[in-house]
Amino acid sequence: MLAFFAQSYYSIAMKSASQLKKFFLLAGDIAVLYLSLYLTLLLRYQTPPNATLWQSHFSLFTAVFAGWLIVFYISNLYDLRLAVNNARFWQLFGKGLLAAALLAVAFFYFLPQNNITPKTNLAIYLAVFAVLFALWRQFYNWSLEAYLPKNYLAIIGFDQQVKELVKELKERASLGYRAAFIIGSASAGQTEFLGTPIESDFSRLAELIREKRITTIVLSSDPHESAELRNSLFACLPLSVNFIRLPLFYENLTGRVPVSDINQMWVLENLSEGGKIFFDLAKRALDFLSAFIFFVATLPFWLIIALIVKLESRGPVFFVHTRLGKNGIPFRLYKFRTMREEGNDRSPTAAQDKRITGFGSFLRKTRIDEIPQVLNIMRGEMSFVGPRPERPELVAELERQIPFYRERMLVKPGVTGSDQVSGEYHSPSYEDTIKKLQYDLFYIKNRSFYLDLSIILKTIYTVLSRGGI
Repeated sequence: MLAFFAQSYYSIAMKSASQLKKFFLLAGDIAVLYLSLYLTLLLRYQTPPNATLWQSHFSLFTAVFAGWLIVFYISNLYDLRLAVNNARFWQLFGKGLLAAALLAVAFFYFLPQNNITPKTNLAIYLAVFAVLFALWRQFYNWSLEAYLPKNYLAIIGFDQQVKELVKELKERASLGYRAAFIIGSASAGQTEFLGTPIESDFSRLAELIREKRITTIVLSSDPHESAELRNSLFACLPLSVNFIRLPLFYENLTGRVPVSDINQMWVLENLSEGGKIFFDLAKRALDFLSAFIFFVATLPFWLIIALIVKLESRGPVFFVHTRLGKNGIPFRLYKFRTMREEGNDRSPTAAQDKRITGFGSFLRKTRIDEIPQVLNIMRGEMSFVGPRPERPELVAELERQIPFYRERMLVKPGVTGSDQVSGEYHSPSYEDTIKKLQYDLFYIKNRSFYLDLSIILKTIYTVLSRGGI
């Protein structure tokens, strides 16, 4: 029973702490935005800005700043899992700043109702902001790792999922979690993993919790299967520690569901569709309306694309292929054809695939080839957001290899989804397929209008940055 009533409370506490960190991050960004504006005016005019000058810039730049914060969000600059001073973070920062700069230029120079067109001021502002923002974020990321209170973890059990968790904790130290020790069966002679000590039994659990100042016990092993483990955990209740199952902790930490550590009861408890009826009905209405408007608005371009596709190579305009939809029901998926028909064995696409035409490569990189899927959305076979639809033969094979793979079809497949905007490239390999399923199950469990909007915004950014998958 230790499962435990505390784990739901601790999950909420984890999310609350995360939201608090994001709030301070956002507040700091806003402060840097306006401080940069003040310093820009000070540098430009060599005197503190008076009320008139400040007001004339304040209102217009405030509108720009709102757009910038959205750009930073879809650039993943508020993802605490990336709040580390490494190449990946600085790459995202550079892309986000470039997109924000282009947005500011468009706002000031292409909207005639603006009262100012601050060419020099905008150039100075971008330089000042880039420096201050980089310094602020570097300080914030460093302070998360160096000064914020640490949550020391005891992990019960030692398997592949625990190994992945320890690696995640090492790579994302700024999240504030440290694996103090592991209790479980290790390979012969192994006493630690990535610097984390491994104990062989539970007899010293309470002693170690006091000694290592443990705040949370993460359970990979099932207490139902061991009376010794249950008794040891029960003895820890007076020590004011939190208990949480590894799947829930891993999900909160990474945004993925650990497939190898879930079972049928987890699926029944977390993927129940009874409470999502209203959401699904409202989403269907929004999908149809949005798809219809998009279809009408883009229809003239369909004719141009169709003409280029036909002129470049022989074959039909559309690629039509069978995919499995909600509950495994097959449907015909539509795309603009991007491959040559000659010698095409319909095998999965490979890197530098010679079957892809020149124009087809452009369509794929910009995701324009997927526009005809609005027809599937209007027909009710797909949604804008959901797991990627797969081929029937591939699903049949993966179902035999991967537990709960079919559960990704509890919802309609989508044009885009959590996996596509994860920032990771996932090949058709077994390991990457597991990761894609982890993202899909996380989406199914947590899907909401907010999550859908977040994924759509990040998809737009991915396409514009030519980082499409």
